Amino acid sequence: MAARRPSRSAHRIEVQVARPFRSALRALWLRRIARHVLVAEGADPTELGVVITDDATVRELNRRYLDVDEPTDVLSFGLGEKDDAPFALPPGEAPSLGEVIISYPTAVRQAEEQGHSVEAEVAHLLVHGVLHLLDYDHMEAEEERVMRRREDEILAALGLEGASF
Repeated sequence: MAARRPSRSAHRIEVQVARPFRSALRALWLRRIARHVLVAEGADPTELGVVITDDATVRELNRRYLDVDEPTDVLSFGLGEKDDAPFALPPGEAPSLGEVIISYPTAVRQAEEQGHSVEAEVAHLLVHGVLHLLDYDHMEAEEERVMRRREDEILAALGLEGASF
């Protein structure tokens, strides 16, 4: 018997787009991409935060939590470790997977450098960030190959296969 995939409503995705970028990105579109990744990966019902912000904010988070004093394109912050005891939740509440934080100005620069749309770049960064929260990594060559292949498959399913990442 095939594993049952969670319904679309099983995932609660909160999106925050910083004021300067609200006219460029719609929360509903970002929510749809994140939900697609969670469903495609068969993730248990969960909550997820998505934040679109500026380079300064991402740099500060990178410095404070990862000891890297520079901006980056995407950060993923998971909540809880696999070995930790589960956090007690009220009945019916889904656990939080974590947050994906994207620097919109960096996404714009990278899209220009790589010759594809800003939307394709943001979608790629969001898919990448959610996959990190689902335990994908790219520290080793084989891990990177697996993660890149999965990113490509998900982006193709979203109709964004034309962008080269």
